Amino acid sequence: MLDVLVKNLVLVKQDFAKNYTGSAHIQEVIPVSTSIQFPVNSNHLEMLHDFAQKNPIYFNSYEEKIAGTTCVVYEGDINEYWLNSIKHGSSCQPFYPTWIMSAYVMALVAKKFGYTELVDVGSGDGRIAFCGKILGLISHSIEIDDVLVELQERISKSTNQNFNPKCNDALEFDYSQLGLTHPVFFIGGLSQMGGDILATNIINKIKDISNISHNAGIVFAGTNSKKQLSINISNGGWGSIIKKHNLEIIDTVSLPTIWTFDQKIETPYIYTKFN
Repeated sequence: MLDVLVKNLVLVKQDFAKNYTGSAHIQEVIPVSTSIQFPVNSNHLEMLHDFAQKNPIYFNSYEEKIAGTTCVVYEGDINEYWLNSIKHGSSCQPFYPTWIMSAYVMALVAKKFGYTELVDVGSGDGRIAFCGKILGLISHSIEIDDVLVELQERISKSTNQNFNPKCNDALEFDYSQLGLTHPVFFIGGLSQMGGDILATNIINKIKDISNISHNAGIVFAGTNSKKQLSINISNGGWGSIIKKHNLEIIDTVSLPTIWTFDQKIETPYIYTKFN
């Protein structure tokens, strides 16, 4: 099911990007209903639409048939949140979200590997943590920007899905207070944009929590851009971090994101675990 879902999501994204004639700052799609091409739980799909409809970054939506699948196109603007997110000195990357459908697939892959908790570090509007929550994981959302956390709290309340938004500097946060047992950490930020510093800090903190270090997983957002990978081209830019900390790659899933909308390649998400 996952392979089919990923394949068709990429096909829809590529077709949509090629033919999109709008002028919105950001845009993404969610299938209207479950199908052979998108074998998604219908209740989950409804909740993904609910997240988009109650998220104020989206100002318009309309139905369109894309690559044979009827979808809802959501158009939005994140300029206000982008500008606010870059004011923090320890922020690794401005607010640029993945697609909601991609966030769902990412959480679904994490659940496949048996993780019971999801910690989204640098979580933006909380979409990955939200998807973890609707999939039955215990979600925690860590975000340094107070405006984005207010946005998360608003979405959490209006969708009735508590994914535990927390306004904290991820570099300073004490993860032991979350009572984790089998967690997966999503690192928000590319390695080349300061994500390596964030990831190293998180890895060291995980190692200090003795009862979870052997059960924890880490998911890195990578890039296939040769320009961004001018220094380290392996594993989406995370090769040196993975090697240094003796992490084992268990999967790599390439998915649409807002920052790769105009590209023919997707964003690779590298799933790792501690050896």
